[in-house]
Amino acid sequence: MSLPALHNTGVLFRRILSQFPQDISLAFAYGSGVFQQHGTSQGQMEKNMLDFVFAVDDPVTWHTMNLLQNRKHYSILKLLGPTKISSIQNEHGASVYYNTLVPVDDRIIKYGVISTDALIDDLMNWKTMYVAGRLHKPVKMLLQSENGKLRAALVANLKSAVTASFLMLPESFSEEDLFLQIAGLSYAGDFRMVIGEDKSKVANIVRDNIQHFRVLYSNILRDCPQVVYKPQHGKLEVDKSPEGQFTQLMALPRTLQQRITKLVDPPGKNRDVEEILLQVAQDPDCGAVVQQGISSITKSSSITQGVKGIATAGLWKTVSYSSKKLLKMWKGWRRKPAARPNDLR
Repeated sequence: MSLPALHNTGVLFRRILSQFPQDISLAFAYGSGVFQQHGTSQGQMEKNMLDFVFAVDDPVTWHTMNLLQNRKHYSILKLLGPTKISSIQNEHGASVYYNTLVPVDDRIIKYGVISTDALIDDLMNWKTMYVAGRLHKPVKMLLQSENGKLRAALVANLKSAVTASFLMLPESFSEEDLFLQIAGLSYAGDFRMVIGEDKSKVANIVRDNIQHFRVLYSNILRDCPQVVYKPQHGKLEVDKSPEGQFTQLMALPRTLQQRITKLVDPPGKNRDVEEILLQVAQDPDCGAVVQQGISSITKSSSITQGVKGIATAGLWKTVSYSSKKLLKMWKGWRRKPAARPNDLR
C-alpha cells in the first residue's frame, strides 16, 4: 500500500517520524501536502500542512513518552496527564487525538493518534469511517508493523469501499467514476463539507491521482467476481441484479449494515438483518439507501471529532486552522470549475 508521493520527501518524512516515540504500529502521511491535487502547484504543495496518523498499541505509554519529548505539541490538556489524554482519545469522537499546527523540521504538521485496536475496528466495521475513510484514498505509508490483523483489516477496508461504491453506481461506469465515488464516501455526511472545505475537494483529490488509485484498487477489481473490469479501456460493468446487490449488501461492514437496517426497518418489527438487506437489494433506490447509511456514520463522527478537536488543539490553533480552511473554501468558490456529472455524485 506504499505509494509514491512527492519527490525527495522520503528523508523529510523519516526525519519527522524520528522525533516521535517509536512504538508505532502504523504511520502514514496524507492530504494536499503529500499528493498533488488538481489546481495546486508544486510551490503551494510545499507550503501546505503535512497530515499524519499514527496507530499505537498502548496510547497511555505513547502519550507519556510524547509528553516528555514533545510537550509543546499539546494544548492545555497536557496538564491532565497521559492517562486522561488517552481516555479523551479513546472515548470521544472518532477515537483519534490530534495535535495540529505543530512546527517540525521547517514544516507545519498535524498528527492524529489512534489505538491499533480502534483502527482495526474502524477498518473492519466502519464504526466512524474517520480513519478508514482516509485510507480509501492514496496515502504515503511510512511505517507498518508485522501485525496480521491490521494488514488484513487494511485490505478489507479497500474491498468495502469498492463494494459500497458499486451499490451507488450504475451498471456501467468508468474508472474515474468509481474513484470519485470511493473518494467521496467519507465526505458524504461530513459537516465540514458544508462549511470549511473546498466543494471541489473530491474531484481535486482524484483528477491528478488516478494512477495512485489504480495502484490501490486494480488487484481488488481484477479479483472481484461481481464486476467485469476492462483496465485497458478504463471501464467497468457491475452486477446490478437483486441477487448481485444482495451479495454486495451482505459484504458491507457491520456498522453500515446496522445503519441501513435502522433506516429501512420500522420500529418494533425487529427483522433479521439478512431479511432487510434482501428487501433493500430489490429496491430501485438501493444505492440511495446505502448513501444515507454512510452519511449517518460520517455525519456523527465528523461532528463529535470536530468538537473534540477544539479541546485538543486549543482555542488559538482552532481559530487559526479553521480560518485557513475557510480561505481554502473561498478560493475554491472563486475558481468555480465547470461541474461535470461525476462531481455531483
